Amino acid sequence: MNKKQLGYFEKRLMEERARVMKEIGYYDESFNATLQGGEGDISSYSFHMADQGTDAMEREKQFLFASQEGRYLWHVNEALRRLYKTPDQFGLCHSCGKEINFERLDALPHARLCIECKEKEENGKRR
Repeated sequence: MNKKQLGYFEKRLMEERARVMKEIGYYDESFNATLQGGEGDISSYSFHMADQGTDAMEREKQFLFASQEGRYLWHVNEALRRLYKTPDQFGLCHSCGKEINFERLDALPHARLCIECKEKEENGKRR
């Protein structure tokens, strides 16, 4: 992979990282907002049982989305580490060593496996 392509993927990964950080910040803000009572008091008590159920469901959804984004952020950070630590190895499949298609890396800049090895991995998990 040439320097121009490495620079392109560095930019893509940094953009993805910024987007994910913004999303995590949004979930943090909205999670804190659901804990605020009508008077501004921090309270997890609603006035009605149905409201309590809705609030609990919303907090659970926000937590699940935030944890999913957190896992994605970890993968993006790992890709950046690989890019900075061993740029000559970036874009090579960790399983077979072949070059990962540009289109695949453009869609998933944190990809570690070529499409063939990823399919084998997923088929192995299904069994």
